[in-house]
Amino acid sequence: MYQVKTYNAIVQAGLDRFTDQYQLNQTDDADGYLIRSVDLHDHVFPQSLKVIARAGAGFNNIPLDQATANGTAVFNTPGSNANAVKELMVAMLIASTRNLFAAADYAAHNSGADISKRTERDKTKFNGEELLGKTLAVIGVGHVGSLVASAANHLGMKVIAYDPYLTSDAAWRISTDIHRAQTLDEAIKQADFVTVHVPKNSETTGMIGAEQLAEMKPGVALFNFARGGIVDNAAVVNALDAGKARTYYTDFGSDEILDRDDVVVTPHIGGSTAEAETNGAIQGAETIMTFLETGNILNSVNLPNLQVPFTTPYRITLIHKNIPNMVGQIATSLANANINIEGMSNAARDDVAYTVIDVKHLQQEVENDLIARLSAIDAVFRVRILKNPALV
Repeated sequence: MYQVKTYNAIVQAGLDRFTDQYQLNQTDDADGYLIRSVDLHDHVFPQSLKVIARAGAGFNNIPLDQATANGTAVFNTPGSNANAVKELMVAMLIASTRNLFAAADYAAHNSGADISKRTERDKTKFNGEELLGKTLAVIGVGHVGSLVASAANHLGMKVIAYDPYLTSDAAWRISTDIHRAQTLDEAIKQADFVTVHVPKNSETTGMIGAEQLAEMKPGVALFNFARGGIVDNAAVVNALDAGKARTYYTDFGSDEILDRDDVVVTPHIGGSTAEAETNGAIQGAETIMTFLETGNILNSVNLPNLQVPFTTPYRITLIHKNIPNMVGQIATSLANANINIEGMSNAARDDVAYTVIDVKHLQQEVENDLIARLSAIDAVFRVRILKNPALV
């Protein structure tokens, strides 16, 4: 029986995915956490914790180094809120060109007997433009960015996409009508609109700053519905004050961009739809079950992806440092325990590696001794022995 602890309000459809092999919220010493926005940076992880699934794309509320040292795999649910963010982004594109927020605010405060005459007289101040034929630069064409690029293309916009980490899967999602820039400067120089859809990390923090804004066209409209900090807000304010940028739309507020007519801030609602929350909860629950039952990894944010068909009765998994001779030490320990290896796979991600070993025969009385042997290897964070219920 596996124990799962949930934080925040997890949609019931996700909780319903757990089979009768799982108990929810019965103990703090859980095998897995299913979370949304709870901040775990001051949290003490129990030794029992093997997996955390974040029902959403962001994971900056999880201390990855601490999780890795505990031998805990951390996953997000990429793509679960992609359509929600895409729809909001399209709405903001239209709002920015048609001055919708200013027009609605004017209408909300326009009253009196001559309202029709004043409306006809004043409405020209809200004249806008159409998106058709305008150029949009999409920085980052993963789950969200590829959808935004496609939607803009369908609206008749010229789309320039830039992503230095473009995967083959993402490339398939991008229409051949969309120009793929080789550099960030190439993407933003001729754009009327620039939107960022990259994950936040050390390389993307401040990705759009004073230098990049200087390269953009005068009157550019800028959008950040990815993560706060990817766009340098202070640099944007300077660009707005200088007339270089026309407007800034973002889902992430900060003091320097508040109370400005040329900035629209929404309260981090990009992925806040019923559908997105359901998708994230379901994907998170299925991720937890897959990892706990098979050891397979997809969409981890601290471990390498490694998926191996579980076709033997037993599987041994190890999370360890990515240093020389780890695989050799592991294999030697198994040989010394008189265990024959049927299959062995290893993958690395930066300083961390993950090893999966499949075996046909493993006596129950030696399991604890084997875990102790492997755990005693320096730089091993966690050892697990899994059983294939269809074969054991």
